[in-house]
Amino acid sequence: MRKSYLALLIFAAALQAETIHSIQFEGLLHLSPTIAKEMVGLHEGDRLDMAKIDKAIKKFYAQGYFKDIWVEDKDGTIIFHFVEKPLIAAIEVLGYLENKKEELDEILGIKKGDIYDESAIEKAKERIKQKAQSQGFFDTVVEVDTQKVGENSLRLTFIVNKGEKIRIEDLVLCGAKVFDKDDIEDVVANREKHPYFWWMIGVDSGEVKLDQLPLDSARIQNLYFSKGYLDAKISDPFLRVDFDNYKAKLRYHIFEGKPYRVADVQIKLLEPVVKKDKLMSKLNLVPGKVFNIEKMRKDIEKLRKAIADKGYAFVRIVPDFQKDEKTHQVKLRYIINPGEKVYIRDVVISGNQRTLDRVIRREVFLAPGDTYSYTDLIESKNALRRTGFFSDVKIEERRVSPNEMDLLVQVKEMPTGNIMIGGGYSSYEGFLVNASINDKNIFGSGIEGRFQIDYSSKSMRFNLGITNPRVFDSDYSLGINLYNTRFEYYDYTQERKGGSLSVGHRFTRHLSASLTYAYEKNKLTDVVYDDYYFQEGTYTKSALIPAVIFDNTDDYYVPRSGVTLSASAEYAGAGGNERYTKFYARSAYYYGLEDLIDYDLILRAKARVGYIVDQGNLPVFEKFYLGGIRSLRGYQTASISPKDEEGRLIGGKEMFSTSLEASIPLMKNSNMRLTFFIDYGGIGEDSFTAITRAGTGAAIEWLSPMGPIQLIFAKALNDKEGDRTSSFEFSVGTRF
Repeated sequence: MRKSYLALLIFAAALQAETIHSIQFEGLLHLSPTIAKEMVGLHEGDRLDMAKIDKAIKKFYAQGYFKDIWVEDKDGTIIFHFVEKPLIAAIEVLGYLENKKEELDEILGIKKGDIYDESAIEKAKERIKQKAQSQGFFDTVVEVDTQKVGENSLRLTFIVNKGEKIRIEDLVLCGAKVFDKDDIEDVVANREKHPYFWWMIGVDSGEVKLDQLPLDSARIQNLYFSKGYLDAKISDPFLRVDFDNYKAKLRYHIFEGKPYRVADVQIKLLEPVVKKDKLMSKLNLVPGKVFNIEKMRKDIEKLRKAIADKGYAFVRIVPDFQKDEKTHQVKLRYIINPGEKVYIRDVVISGNQRTLDRVIRREVFLAPGDTYSYTDLIESKNALRRTGFFSDVKIEERRVSPNEMDLLVQVKEMPTGNIMIGGGYSSYEGFLVNASINDKNIFGSGIEGRFQIDYSSKSMRFNLGITNPRVFDSDYSLGINLYNTRFEYYDYTQERKGGSLSVGHRFTRHLSASLTYAYEKNKLTDVVYDDYYFQEGTYTKSALIPAVIFDNTDDYYVPRSGVTLSASAEYAGAGGNERYTKFYARSAYYYGLEDLIDYDLILRAKARVGYIVDQGNLPVFEKFYLGGIRSLRGYQTASISPKDEEGRLIGGKEMFSTSLEASIPLMKNSNMRLTFFIDYGGIGEDSFTAITRAGTGAAIEWLSPMGPIQLIFAKALNDKEGDRTSSFEFSVGTRF
């Protein structure tokens, strides 16, 4: 403003009483002359007022557009001269954050088209340093290079040297006796560097996460509270850094105290919307148990659910507990205020770039006008996850009045379709090559289509199918499937051509049924010995297959809760020359332990059972066989069954298999898991246990961009002489 005040002083004394003939503006780009004239507060014919000119200059500077302003008088014509700040024509970041272009606007706080401002540039530099520091980089250096582009614009280049990472070499827990270092490192973000394998992905690298450091004390205290140590006090973290080598020592001082037990639990319900006895029966934290703040929070959620299921979405539950420091006991009381019954005003869907709104809406069990239900809300999330269309589903409750809310359904879509050329490996078939076009959600309509060709040294498979699970958004489904396969079994070769048509109906949220008609021709060739069991020729099957399915799992690919149950009866005899009835059932139970042990461990129990009634013509290829990924790992596909006097596999009429699995994350924040399993099964002609086998091993499960991938390493446990065992297999596209 130096020029402005100098100009004012020059003509102030001589022109104080001069009349203004006109007002002009030179160099304005961002403000129109009309707006500028209003800001000046002077008009033609007014006496020149230096105070008003001074005030106008300050107003102009406050707009942030101008680098310099000065005023000139020419015989009563007052001219305001402006030099505007340049515009930012382009922004480039070199070094750190160079590949994070989608995050730059938020980090920098400036963007292309903004006015160049020194203070904004300095703030941007500080934000870059803060971002680097939050990721463990210290002594970050940021330089800014400006290059003129055009008449009044600049190109900014941020040159960033992200500095060095500080690593925690030693974590000291002064006073910790109840928990060891491993227990505490499970809950904090800043951990000690692993002495040997810190450089491996998924292993503690010891990198300082400065933004998480203030929160770690509270995390440690919460760990103590979860075991009843309510007097525990954790000091602020003390981080001592040697900037010569960027090594650090992190120390906490911990006072543990003694654990508290629950002496009494009461519920005070301000409105009798639910029977108090019913609420008390849901509590896990009861008198006599060690007080656990995590269990208390879970009990609060159980109470909230019970009240919210009656429509009281905005129920307030306040835990009131009194400590007796002498006896180390706690009296706990839950004060529950249900509030008003709440209704749904609107359901708003977002995040779906591809999936149609109606496909999402039909899986949401709450609609405008409905009474709120917590169970319906959770089941809506689970139903959307079970579609397999979304990697994440959130339903936000937005209160719009004391008794109304909007539901904001936010989905994150995942790839449901792929064009893939790949392969696999089976110990029997060797390497498999496949090409496929699959989409579970064609054009976002919810319709599933599949086209697949597989080829190996032992097989050729062709499959084409399409299924609409909700015809016209109804509870009816319709599917058609065509297939052509050729498979060289151990004792014969089968060529199979046919198709099926299925019609289904969903009776409840979790229960559905279907009726399928299947027609196919089977041709047996290359039979080792043509006899009673193995007769070369063509077999025709015309079958009706009624089936019922129950599924209340919470996710399609990696369920953590719920069960799947299915049962079918295949009646072959509605035409054709095959005559038999095949009964088949399968089940799977999933249970996630994260809420109980604060670790993402998933237990799975799976079983299947089959029984065949021979009604005059039961070909060997329609019978049951065990072995392989789908039934009994550790043995080659379809290699376990009764044998004839020649040692050939003739299949069984009765079969069962069971699996117990434990799945854990293989790497944190990844879609890869490690699963340990043990399989057990039996098969026979007239007995389920005529032949029994078991296998065990581990599998790597990866929910990859191409779909689910499994790498299976197995070992047969009780194999007998002549068994065909298998130690490695992998598959693509299977639900875990």
